[in-house]
This record gives sequence, structure tokens and C-alpha cells, in this order.
Amino acid sequence: MANLSEDIQCAGSDTRPPMLDRTDFASWQQRIRLYCRGKENGVNILKSIDEGPFQMGTFRETLAEGDEGALHLGPERPRVYSDLSPEDKDRYNADIRATNILLQGLPKDIYSLINHYTDAKDIWDNVKMLLEGSELTKEDRESQLYDDFEHFRQHKGETIHDYYVRFAKLINDMRNIKMTMSRMQLKLDFI
Repeated sequence: MANLSEDIQCAGSDTRPPMLDRTDFASWQQRIRLYCRGKENGVNILKSIDEGPFQMGTFRETLAEGDEGALHLGPERPRVYSDLSPEDKDRYNADIRATNILLQGLPKDIYSLINHYTDAKDIWDNVKMLLEGSELTKEDRESQLYDDFEHFRQHKGETIHDYYVRFAKLINDMRNIKMTMSRMQLKLDFI
């Protein structure tokens, strides 16, 4: 039963976002974005993650209508929630939802490093920086995967199914970081 519990945590559910596995950040990125997209107001949740929080701005109330349709405006003041249109309220609420989704999908050690950020974009960018690393790290990862691909062999006593699962995981890892291999190369290496 422990495996089922771990699988549910990893995959997420309708009520809980997928948990980040620090060894597979690229996959988590895809799963968390799909989870957000599947939520009510998902487009705005993703906007909050990608573009940052909704800016409230300022507001000027119309005090009276003057001669020939001229408007008399009051002083400029910061806009509050009740001043927002229904679309703006959806965007504002999505900011809060996006932040909660991201924070709930993080393990305690990473959460403790970034819990002081209050908007989803800052959380997303900092988790990404922590786990993706620099360009040099990406190049090292690509080099390691290419080397693993070149030296991929069946282990003694390994079933064809286990061999296939390992190979599929390797190919998936390569695709996650945008590495490409020709179909012929994939088929030859698998055989």
C-alpha cells in the first residue's frame, strides 16, 4: 500500500497538486502546469505563474457629469477588490490559487527555502533556478543522458519489460530537456 500512496503523491490528484520530486523537475513542471490548466480559472492561474500577479492599479470615481457630457472625476486612489470587474476579480483570485498550488506541491526542504515569496511567479522562478541550475548544469545533464544512451545495454537477468521501461524513461528524460534523436537511432539502440 505504501507504493500506491507514493504514486498518488507523485502524480497528484484533483484535490492535491503533484509533489515535486527533486530528481525529476522537468516532469513535475509539465504535471503541475496540466494540473493548473485543469482547475477552474486555469488560464489565469497559469498567467499568474508565467507573468506575475495582477496589478490592482489606481481608480478615479466619477463624481458628477458636467455640461456637454464632461465628467468630473474625484481624486486618484488605489483600487480595491470591490472596484474590480468580474474578469479582474477572476485574475486576482487566480494569483492566490496559483501561489497555493505551487506551495502545496513542494517538499518541506524546498518549501522552507522559498516560503517567503508571496506570488506564484517568484516561487516558480526560484524553484526553477534551484532545480534546473545554470546552463552548464543543463549541458552536463545532456552530456550524461547522451552517454547513457550510447552505452545503454540490457542488464544480466533483466526482463524485456524492465529493459523497455528503463529505455522509455531514458528517452523521456532526453525529451524533457529537448534532446532529439532520430527514429533510426532510437530503434538501433533499443535493439
